[in-house]
Amino acid sequence: MKRIFRLTAIIAFLFISITTVQAQRRNARYNEYIKQYAPLAVEQMQRHKIPASITLAQGLLESGAGRSKLATGSNNHFGIKCHSWEGERTYVGAASAYNCYRKYDSPEDGYEDHAKFLQGSRYQRLFDIPVSDYKGWARGLKACGYAENPAYADKLIRLIETYELFQYDLNQPVMAKAKEE
Repeated sequence: MKRIFRLTAIIAFLFISITTVQAQRRNARYNEYIKQYAPLAVEQMQRHKIPASITLAQGLLESGAGRSKLATGSNNHFGIKCHSWEGERTYVGAASAYNCYRKYDSPEDGYEDHAKFLQGSRYQRLFDIPVSDYKGWARGLKACGYAENPAYADKLIRLIETYELFQYDLNQPVMAKAKEE
């Protein structure tokens, strides 16, 4: 009986250890992206009144944490299509209006244009939602047609809650304080 209990405990310990290591690997690029772009998202929130949590979650989701071809080759972290864009363009797949995306000189330019894009008439009603209401913003983005995926709002909310991105809306990052201590 002791032997079975000991063997079960060892197996449970190994399973938990392996699962923890895998979770850390899987999340590392997300954490890296957040660390790199959180200051920029907070700056955009202060200037344009768009929740930093929403900006970060959209950047994570749309760019695969900065690893997508659009992000690495065009500094487009938000999947913003050309629409009435006068700047440089890039195409994903065949060159067509549907596959045309905005290209930026830097991630900072992409983040700034994302904020301006959301200030357009299509998304104007979002600015009636408090900056602290990330769920309202996520659902509002979906309702305004930002993405075709029916689960888009839920995905943003899950990212915000999993990585505690809501802390950046208060401009008092909990994780940053914990790391300092």
